[in-house]
Amino acid sequence: MSVSLYAVTFDCADAVELARFWSAVLECPVDEGASPDVASITLGDQLPHWYFMKVPEGKTVKNRVHADLVTGDLAAEVKRIVALGATEQADYHEGGYQWATLLDPEGNEFDVVAQA
Repeated sequence: MSVSLYAVTFDCADAVELARFWSAVLECPVDEGASPDVASITLGDQLPHWYFMKVPEGKTVKNRVHADLVTGDLAAEVKRIVALGATEQADYHEGGYQWATLLDPEGNEFDVVAQA
């Protein structure tokens, strides 16, 4: 028996609003049937899917797992994502890699990495 990654799920206060943000970032529509309680983004035939589930508690500490997105133009992509509602937290240049850590509208950390 083997397993594969099917979905990345975000706990959040408003599933449809957070899905709309990530939909704009990923340039892929929110799936039909989205609500404040549950929403999803299916990236065509690609896995993983992205799920958003309403939970009663808010985020209180740093994420232990986060998404890394890759781009050919780091500065332009960070500017675009910040304009969509993200907050830039930090910039890094380490080990031959360059990336920016951002926060989505609900404070979840994610990185945008310059394509090597």
